[in-house]
Amino acid sequence: MAAAPRAGRGSSAGRPSGPLTVLVAGASGMIGSELQRQLRAHGHAVRTLVRRPPRSETEFAWSPESRVLDARILDEVDAVVNLSGASISRIPWTSGWKKQILDSRIGATRALAEAMGMAERPPATFISGSAVGYYGDRPGVRLTEESGKGEGFLADVVEAWELAAQLAPERTRTVMVRTGLVIGPGGAMGPLRLLTRVGLAARVASGGQHWPWISLHDEAAAIVHLLGSGLRGPVNLAGPTPATSARVTRALATEMRRPHALVLPEAAVAIGMGEAGRELLLPSQKVVPAKLLAEGFRFRHETIEQAIADLVHPEIAEVADPAAGAA
Repeated sequence: MAAAPRAGRGSSAGRPSGPLTVLVAGASGMIGSELQRQLRAHGHAVRTLVRRPPRSETEFAWSPESRVLDARILDEVDAVVNLSGASISRIPWTSGWKKQILDSRIGATRALAEAMGMAERPPATFISGSAVGYYGDRPGVRLTEESGKGEGFLADVVEAWELAAQLAPERTRTVMVRTGLVIGPGGAMGPLRLLTRVGLAARVASGGQHWPWISLHDEAAAIVHLLGSGLRGPVNLAGPTPATSARVTRALATEMRRPHALVLPEAAVAIGMGEAGRELLLPSQKVVPAKLLAEGFRFRHETIEQAIADLVHPEIAEVADPAAGAA
């Protein structure tokens, strides 16, 4: 007897119709938590992969380092979202931590892709994390999904990460979401907010380098959008209005009512933070979300000032939009 179709299948265009069952790896992080909230708000069922003993019937154990994942889990879901990976914000980047940054991404992604390949009914969609680090330092260049790979450690990591995602079965639509600085309560914004709070907000180097950014809400909303999209391959997850690093740090200081008079020299970044500083803070990347814009995706936060205002004053954002979370 043929298996019954899963929820979300059946549209004539080959795209999902109705509620989906979505398996999320890396669900406990900042992005994963917001993604779960938005998925449920849209009526989708959420399943999560955990590295500890499961505590509910919606949790499933896995060990990505050993590539241990029961492929039968993949038979029961419509889509997989992979947000796993060691933090790149941990400083310094020792040789051991650089290996962890790479291995954690490749291991988790390959484990998922290989399990999909062994599943009897692999998921229709695989959305795998990626990063704007792929583009390297490209001052003055408008970077779309068609732009080539840059140079540096992160560019090499992202290339290997995306190649691992493409090991998923051909019938699974695979999307690699190249994400920039996420404007949310955690991640790289944590240290920036702390420094600003104590009056140490500073322009980084010239301040003219572009920092690709996206609000936490729009990051998750874009992933939800991509579940019902026909897009494949790399997709830039960045706000529609590019911003320089000086604009980012100034907007944060303004909303927190703190001074923005200091300057962090380029040499101090390079010496004090080493390779991490040179790759995270100094490159200029004018990343454009060309594919999302072409599909008509609507950003809630179109400017860095809007995103930071809602971050610093979430209570005002909730009053202004009581249906927070709707894409």
